[in-house]
Amino acid sequence: MLKLEPARSFVRPYRARLLAAAIATALITAPWIATNVGATEVLATPADVTPAGVAPAAAPAAAQDAPASSSSASAKQLDSVVVSAKSTRSAVSLTGKEIQKIQPGASPLKAIQTLPGVLYLTADPWGNNEQNTQLFVHGFSTQQLGYTMDGVPLGDQQYGNYNGLSPQRAVISEDVGSVTLASGAGDLSTASTSNLGGTVTTLSSDPAKDAGLKFAQTFGSYSTSRTYLRYDTGNFGDGNSAYGSIVNQDQRAWDFAGHQRGVQADGKFVHDDSNGKLTLFADYSDKVEPNEDSIYHGTAAGQGTVLPYTRAFTYPNFPYALAYLGANGAPPASAGNNYRNYYSDAQRTDYLTYAKYDWKISDGVTWSNQIYYHHNDGVGVVAGPIQVAGLPALFSVYYPGQNLKQVFGNSGYATRTTEYDINRRGFLSSVDWVAGNNQLDAGVWYELNRSGQYRRWYALDVNDPTSPYQRPNDSLQPLITQYNVENRTQVVQPYVSDQWFITPEITLQAGFKSSFQFANGQVPTQPLPGSTVGVTQLPVGTIDTRQKFLPQIGATWDITSQDQLFANVQKNTRQFITYGAGGLSPWSLGSQAAFEQFKQNVSPETSWTEELGLRSQHDFNFGPISGIDGQVSVYHVDFSNRLLSISPTPVISSIVGGAPIIANVGSVTTNGVDIAGTLHFGDHFSFYDALSYNQSQYNDNYLSGTTVVPTSGKNVPGSPEWLNKFILSANYGAISGQLVGDYVGKVYATYTNDLSVPSYFLLSAQASYAIPGSFGILHDAKISLNVSNLLQKKGAYEVVVGAASGTYNTYPIPPRQFFVTFSASFF
Repeated sequence: MLKLEPARSFVRPYRARLLAAAIATALITAPWIATNVGATEVLATPADVTPAGVAPAAAPAAAQDAPASSSSASAKQLDSVVVSAKSTRSAVSLTGKEIQKIQPGASPLKAIQTLPGVLYLTADPWGNNEQNTQLFVHGFSTQQLGYTMDGVPLGDQQYGNYNGLSPQRAVISEDVGSVTLASGAGDLSTASTSNLGGTVTTLSSDPAKDAGLKFAQTFGSYSTSRTYLRYDTGNFGDGNSAYGSIVNQDQRAWDFAGHQRGVQADGKFVHDDSNGKLTLFADYSDKVEPNEDSIYHGTAAGQGTVLPYTRAFTYPNFPYALAYLGANGAPPASAGNNYRNYYSDAQRTDYLTYAKYDWKISDGVTWSNQIYYHHNDGVGVVAGPIQVAGLPALFSVYYPGQNLKQVFGNSGYATRTTEYDINRRGFLSSVDWVAGNNQLDAGVWYELNRSGQYRRWYALDVNDPTSPYQRPNDSLQPLITQYNVENRTQVVQPYVSDQWFITPEITLQAGFKSSFQFANGQVPTQPLPGSTVGVTQLPVGTIDTRQKFLPQIGATWDITSQDQLFANVQKNTRQFITYGAGGLSPWSLGSQAAFEQFKQNVSPETSWTEELGLRSQHDFNFGPISGIDGQVSVYHVDFSNRLLSISPTPVISSIVGGAPIIANVGSVTTNGVDIAGTLHFGDHFSFYDALSYNQSQYNDNYLSGTTVVPTSGKNVPGSPEWLNKFILSANYGAISGQLVGDYVGKVYATYTNDLSVPSYFLLSAQASYAIPGSFGILHDAKISLNVSNLLQKKGAYEVVVGAASGTYNTYPIPPRQFFVTFSASFF
């Protein structure tokens, strides 16, 4: 394995001497990189690709004269694994074809786990389950990244939905055209309030030019069935085309009897002529995901006395669930915090639609306008014992002196729900103007979001128990409505950017954006005093934040027609979470006084991201090696005003919780290197490898009450320093296959780095056979096999960082699973 030393000096904002030194260093090492280091596939010359997020426009004369890639390189593009976008920042992509190789039906987030610097973990092979999803990019976690689909903002992917939806709920996997990861702060036009550490951009495919019907059916382990159907109209009328798709999926969880079920449909209409392009899109998603609880690791007596490999719920064995509890509804004392619930699940129903028109005002001017609407109706459910953690104290406030087991249906279980409602609408408008050797881009994003959350408790009747596939609010009346929080949030983000094509080889990009958020929270139903630890009342009021100047400057230099140097410096911010009673939201604080103190003293998180890299694509004859495509990048991030939820009272459990204090607790410094690429061995074999080193360290200690928590100099937990992924691909006629390896280094499990989880290495495999010939109306028939966790590894897969020293949670590595898919086209 290639050894990398941690990068110690990087580009600093506006410090020209260090920038010049870094560029000179890259130039000195460029020949070595071009011939010795593989990186992500380069699928186009600088003139071929408009930077991510910039509307296509006629290229200036200087750019049009840029040399094109060789014909042999173009031929190689057909079986490329990864695309390297030609922008001033590190941006790598996967095509829809490659996503389906990873796993037919895989989510866009699951797909990017093969990209450099990315750690993505989830319970199921498709990456659909959201309860235990983890995503780290260069040390930044899921909620510190930005996400869009066809430009539409998808929010920050918080499990407790309040401002978006997951990419896999926004578009069917098989209808994804590409997914791009910009591992810096992302493009200025990105519609996100959370993209501190990067953006994930998903693009849906356009309708096919020819009419036809596509079909795919997957069967596999644990009763898997996934059925996909798509009809394309082909071109009709004057530039009109459309498609409609539907998918149905069902799979039993590998360690319990819950089924992940979902139905999704989407459709797209495109009218494209000389005046512009009209796009209409709609998506419907309805899914139920029974969830697994994490394994609690604790050193104190009784906290985690039993450490099972999995902590599955007991549904549908209700007699066993009843026998599992004591007479008053308490689980076995020996289980400690690893007691078992009867069931838990996430239910999500989403409606998403947008209309976009790109008006070609002239040869050099395009005005794009897009409106969108998203409605979500969701609920998170836990049916668990009534005698765990602080639940008896909570219930006694509402039912003082009563027999709680009788109150909740004599089963010893109660059903808790968090019921979500999201109504988002917004628009994006931008003008792209090519004037001489400049390409100007200016625009604005506006969104109005009305979201709400209810926390309710229902009985679980011993004679009529509910299931994970029921919504309690549809069949039962709640015994307790603990709280209801309503938020109204407006976001305005204008930006302006200019690309100056100084010479045919050198491009300079500069611009800035502003980010304004106006948020108001109200609490129509307050929790009763004493029902929630440390909460006297949930706060109400407004918080307006204005980040007026978030600059970005970058450049590209085409050293040769096959080598491009890029550099980028950018500042970004993460606006406050506008969620009721949970997470790092000021509306989750335990009193109005705490809210007012937060409003006066706490600042949004910010980051300065600096990148420098080189992209290369070369054909040559060196023994069996016929070509190499590569990208190497170094980066430095100064992350300031880090927010942390500090509980002054002990956190009772994830069910009850403790009242937090949210404070800025200092900064984080990140240095890292990504080296990734593909070696080509003739026309039939290639080897892609992505090696990443990331060191993200806290710069400060913080206070929890009067106790100093020694985090200064400690690594950010949950995110490993070392990652390495590889894809060995073979393609010979109708037969193709891939062997995928994924190495994840040691992960610290606490903020103080006193506990850690060891490294692991997983293998997966894919093979397919394209059935030759046509059979009447059927053609392009293919059968494929996918195998996950090929070596049947066991261990800790995901780490849930502990709130205190000595505690953390984990999820287990899922076992080996097999899936067979048959796909074909008709007409």
